[in-house]
Amino acid sequence: MRRRGPAVRLVALAIGAALILAFPAVAANPYMLTVGIGILNYAVLATAWNFVGGFTGYISLGHGALAGLGAYGTGLLVVAGLPSFVALGVAAAIVAVLAIPIGVAALRVRGASFVIVSIALVLILLLVFQSWAQVTGGSRGFVVPRPFPDLHRAEHHRVFFFLFAGLLAVALATWWLIDRSHFGLGLKAIREDEDKAQSLGIPTFAAKLVVFVVSAAFTALGGGLYALWFGDLDPVFQFSVLSGSTTVLMALLGGVRHLFGPLLGALVVGVGLEYFKLEYGDTPLHLVATGVLLGGVVMFMPEGVIPGLSGLFKRWFAPGEVSIREVTAAALLDANRREPEPRVTDRADATEAGR
Repeated sequence: MRRRGPAVRLVALAIGAALILAFPAVAANPYMLTVGIGILNYAVLATAWNFVGGFTGYISLGHGALAGLGAYGTGLLVVAGLPSFVALGVAAAIVAVLAIPIGVAALRVRGASFVIVSIALVLILLLVFQSWAQVTGGSRGFVVPRPFPDLHRAEHHRVFFFLFAGLLAVALATWWLIDRSHFGLGLKAIREDEDKAQSLGIPTFAAKLVVFVVSAAFTALGGGLYALWFGDLDPVFQFSVLSGSTTVLMALLGGVRHLFGPLLGALVVGVGLEYFKLEYGDTPLHLVATGVLLGGVVMFMPEGVIPGLSGLFKRWFAPGEVSIREVTAAALLDANRREPEPRVTDRADATEAGR
């Protein structure tokens, strides 16, 4: 059965990729195609967030600010005269460079302090981009020239669907490579016990900073590609704590320690958000639904849907494979008590046993 594991994963991966690539051809209407693009955008941002949250355990609610920087940076560079996708790459590189001093300041604190610092980053950038109206458009918004002006709307959406799918594939491949590297092993050690990891000689701060910069680059690419696709930016939406919280929810829902956890979370939350917005308009009911969903996952599957279902599968179909962490101290004590004690058959054996 163990030999079949990699083959089953490859088959499942191939089926998933085929379904994604076939979606534009089977989408019922342009609206469904835009929903698919939105879910892919969510998946890119959630996977980018998972570089930090999944590997180090640091919960950042400020990744929406990095996506906003990527979006506005791409738009401003396009307006300045750079080709659209050159501007996208340059903007992502600029955000990655800016992430270095941001990470140096933010990653020196942990826990709730890190969450507060990440929220402060979002609020500061929101005020800056709202006030700098002569450059960013402020509350009036900022229009980004589209890279394919000659394409009809349906073709435009179809092209960007494949662009987002390609960016998601690169992000997933990068996460997979880090997960199986010595660098990734050090990041996991930080997640489990940062002080112990540092005492073992792992350069914890440098490792956190490197993965934060990688995460910022992919987040900026996702934000910039969204700007080229949607074409209209608003600082209230781009620099929103709620957007960052939704990204975290997607990753936690699917499972932050699994490669495809953020993708599954983006699919579930993205479809749910679109359904509630379509059925109930601008009411906050979709926020209530996502809160209930998160509460249910935390209560019944605290590690996420994929690890939870994987654990149930192992209990049902491989009951003999039990981790030592799943065995309680009482069960171990009871098993020790049941072991037969050595019997003493004669005085010589008794004397030898006494020695």
